[in-house]
Amino acid sequence: MDGDSSADIFLFYRDGTGKQQVVNLTAAVGVTVGRGPGSDVRLAWDSKVSRLHAQFQQIGTNWILIDGGLSRNGTFVNGERLVGRRRLEDGDVILVGSTSLTYRDNRFGRAAAGRGAIETQDVNNIVTLRSLSSTQLLVLESLCRPYQERTPYTTPATNRQIADELFFSVEAVKTHLRTLFRKFGVEELPQNQKRMKLVELAFQAGLVSEREH
Repeated sequence: MDGDSSADIFLFYRDGTGKQQVVNLTAAVGVTVGRGPGSDVRLAWDSKVSRLHAQFQQIGTNWILIDGGLSRNGTFVNGERLVGRRRLEDGDVILVGSTSLTYRDNRFGRAAAGRGAIETQDVNNIVTLRSLSSTQLLVLESLCRPYQERTPYTTPATNRQIADELFFSVEAVKTHLRTLFRKFGVEELPQNQKRMKLVELAFQAGLVSEREH
């Protein structure tokens, strides 16, 4: 199932050795994820993943993520636990066990990128270190932390990853992120674009160091 990111629709994640893996979904109709040998995407190194954990299924032009209750530890999309099924959007981050998979759909991503250029706001003059609480800054730094590696497929930390790092509840992380979205003026962006735009603006404003994070 492994492919490259030139595909229109794909998943990417890091395997047990830290190597980037890309799964081409363009020609597929269904993909299973689990620790068992029969899984299309096998995460054998992740002990928190069930033998059959979740399934990606194509319905029409959409891709649906399904967790029918078979997984022991659940499946999370953008930090929220999946119950049943959910239609995926470009940029969605899926947490399966301890492994993050990112869904990309380049059919719509190029159009979204064009809209993002129009929606960019100049907030550097109003968001400063003094305008953020110490807790908000910690959450912002944790959100940006994956960019320390600076790989082509880096994505912001999930709510669960931030919560685990800072010993917060996921609900507390969501509350702080909502405040940050508002302060940076990105609350009106589509849900799957907010986090990436927030990271971009944090670096632009010098609130987070790219060398350290």
